[in-house]
Amino acid sequence: MALRLLTSRARVLCSLFHSLHSPCSLLRPCSFSLLTPLNANQPLPDLVNEISRILSDHRNPHHDLELSLTTYSSKISADLVEQVLKRCKNLGFPAHRFFLWAKRIPGFEHSAESYHILVDILGASKQFAILWDFLIEMRESRDCNISPQMFWLVFRAYSRANLPGDAIRSFDRMVEFGLKPTVNDLDQLLYVLCKRKHVKPAQQLFDRVKREFDPKAKTYSILVRGWGDIGELESAWKVFDEMREKQSTVDVLAYNCLLEALCEGRRVSEAYRMFKEMSSNGIEPDACSYSIFIRAYCEANDIRSAFRLLDEMRRCDLMPNVFTFNCIIKKLCKNDKVEEAYQLLNEVIERGGNPDTWSYNAILAYHCEHSEVNRATRLISRMVKDNCLPDRHSYNMLLKLLIRVGRFDRATEVWESMRERGFYPSVSTYSVMVHGLSKKKNKLEEACKYFEMMIDEGIPPYSSTVEMLRNRLMGLGLLDNIEILAGKMERSTSCSIQELANAMRGSKVHWRSRNEETESESD
Repeated sequence: MALRLLTSRARVLCSLFHSLHSPCSLLRPCSFSLLTPLNANQPLPDLVNEISRILSDHRNPHHDLELSLTTYSSKISADLVEQVLKRCKNLGFPAHRFFLWAKRIPGFEHSAESYHILVDILGASKQFAILWDFLIEMRESRDCNISPQMFWLVFRAYSRANLPGDAIRSFDRMVEFGLKPTVNDLDQLLYVLCKRKHVKPAQQLFDRVKREFDPKAKTYSILVRGWGDIGELESAWKVFDEMREKQSTVDVLAYNCLLEALCEGRRVSEAYRMFKEMSSNGIEPDACSYSIFIRAYCEANDIRSAFRLLDEMRRCDLMPNVFTFNCIIKKLCKNDKVEEAYQLLNEVIERGGNPDTWSYNAILAYHCEHSEVNRATRLISRMVKDNCLPDRHSYNMLLKLLIRVGRFDRATEVWESMRERGFYPSVSTYSVMVHGLSKKKNKLEEACKYFEMMIDEGIPPYSSTVEMLRNRLMGLGLLDNIEILAGKMERSTSCSIQELANAMRGSKVHWRSRNEETESESD
């Protein structure tokens, strides 16, 4: 098995993927400047790729990022900065350094959008000290107006970091930045807190400030939904009753929140009685009201009741949202009623709805589980025709099927068609190929080819993939090939790949480049 010869072949194939657009959270690419000469006519996507890779490879505060960026000074534009920042949303510290470096270029000005993006990046990266310094600098320099939306990003970042107290303190600090909090700001904070299950501190905040604001039905509804999501139905009822006492009218949104809380608490009968009484209270159920029960019936595997409500919605000329349709489609497929799932999918389109990838993926999963190769590939083609491009899950399922049944020719065709359809493989899709081919007789060489392509793309493999491939090669006594792959990994400009080179040689690795449980190679 001539892996050295495969390397050159892999580089040729690798060139197909040099215009990667995958989110930076999935990629830690190597420096393009080592592969492609920079020229004045280079398109924007290539510049975005190159600069993004430089940021990825200069994460350490001691790295001289500014020196590496000097070559690009004359090519920096506000649009380019925006694109790079969007691409590097998981690189808080280097993204901030890049922003400051660009700001120092004579004659350059950041767009307002770039300020918003960087606030989001710093928050998502939990760089809260830098984030507040950045906001204070904005306030002092007045280079960009600080908007309430920026604070909404801060609220969300603290909530995601499970720091509800800091999120609430951020709300209280808005006045320091010339912003008087409104009920809309309060709603945003309550929403992100409740979404992350921080309902008790959200309720405490509301009780503290509700006299200073004029809470609307929406404000109460957020709390009703929050209590329902954590199964505290009595608290949800208490907020709902307070809303009915304080508000002259209770809208359909508030009712829907309580209906959903009751259904999630397995009190569907009670919720349905309330649903039937809505009209007598002057509230007409909307599509969301019906959808709550359709989803509940699907979870209970009561397809008959779900279709009964769907028929009632048709008579009322109400259109379910795509999430509701997806619940029914998924349940039909699980009950081996795939033809009915297709009929429902067609109905969605005929009624002017827009199925999403989950709609198709539910049916695709059925075909893959039943090894229906032709129907699976036809469905992928239909997705493209219906302007709903296959995603990572779509391709991973199909490739895994094709490899499992030995249709390697079709797998190669699908792989080569992905870029034409605007899909660029991430670590999980490469892992499907490497893991699948490694298990097949006489296909270890092909598995190594895809592994090399992944390294050439600067995509750090899962540590489990490295270990699996090493064990397969060692089992066949191909120690030289292990060293070739390890050497290639060491020469990568990606620090993450370099660190995995030792794992290829057999050393233990005590970290993972990604959460391999949530984004596994068996997607």
